[in-house]
Amino acid sequence: MIGAGPAGLSSAAELGRRGLPVLVLERADAIGASWRGRYDRLRLNSSRPFSKLPGARYARGTGIFPTRDQMVGYLEGYAAGRRLDIRLGTRVDRIDREGREWVLRTSGGDVRADLVIVASGYAHTPFIPEWPGRDRFERDLTHAAQYRNAEPFRGRDVLVVGSGCTGAELAHELATEGAARVRLAVRTPPNIILRNPIGPLLARTMLKMLPVEKADAMLRRVAHHEVGDLTEYGLPVPEEGVFSRLKRLGVAPTIVDKEVIDSIRERRIEIVPGVESLDESGVTFADGTRIEPDAVIAATGYRTGLEPMVGHLGVLNERGAPRVVEQPAAPGLHFIGYVPRPAHVGYMAAEAKRAAKAISAHRDGRREREPAPVSGGAAAASR
Repeated sequence: MIGAGPAGLSSAAELGRRGLPVLVLERADAIGASWRGRYDRLRLNSSRPFSKLPGARYARGTGIFPTRDQMVGYLEGYAAGRRLDIRLGTRVDRIDREGREWVLRTSGGDVRADLVIVASGYAHTPFIPEWPGRDRFERDLTHAAQYRNAEPFRGRDVLVVGSGCTGAELAHELATEGAARVRLAVRTPPNIILRNPIGPLLARTMLKMLPVEKADAMLRRVAHHEVGDLTEYGLPVPEEGVFSRLKRLGVAPTIVDKEVIDSIRERRIEIVPGVESLDESGVTFADGTRIEPDAVIAATGYRTGLEPMVGHLGVLNERGAPRVVEQPAAPGLHFIGYVPRPAHVGYMAAEAKRAAKAISAHRDGRREREPAPVSGGAAAASR
């Protein structure tokens, strides 16, 4: 098992529950490292009931939208309660096939396994576009992964690039916590919906019951009622609907609280076009206008970072994501946590349960077909 986040932990626990011992390899020195590194005010976009790992409730007092720190505590408790075998500080650099085994080339030496589950996360490696002139830009340029709070930006002119959930939330925090001016660069108008406790249930129901076009139309009506028309503020209604874009590109909608919309309407967050290029002191936008901000925060997303590990195996698509999910990508090789869906934590838990059931059934069937070993037992899963 590669990765000690929600997908990896739930997969390991479900396999263990079925009697298959699992070794979890985690490159960081702590469980849930990607959550620990996010900004201070981060909360889940999906509500607590739709964000549980198999068989585990959140601690009493957890809010309806768990915070970053609550999520970290939840993951730690989950791993401890199930006594998962986790090897921290172990980076997996490459996975190779040798005969009927997989060999994981790790920072601590080779690990051999007959089954490997990659669950290192689709939001793994911070991504900043190669804007022309980026290497010459002399002012502060950071990725949102490095942002913690607004304190270092008090009194400063800040440009946030990217209109996803993170970009919108950071822009709002900056605008209300002391930045002198905040602009949000938007290349493609996002589908905006308000954070709602039953939102995941609504989205799942629509995905299951309706054609994509009808589901898009229904959510567009909901957004029109809750968010309103933001065209005059620089955010026209996008041509492509929520589910169409999710299916085509794996891009989730921008889920925010009403306070973010209020900041846009009050023009405390100024919407500007997408970034075209940078120079020593400024940023030029797609419409040709130029500004000289004190700092640029790139909320431009993440990449899976899977290429060095498995790129040579032919299992990735052009975006670096697994070609095959929900079933083995190659004999004994699975990817879990790479399907973009509403309430992603809960969906990863469901993926883990399905995968563990299928893996266990496959192993049981194989044992029935093969002669009984003279000594020893079945090889340990992911070990």
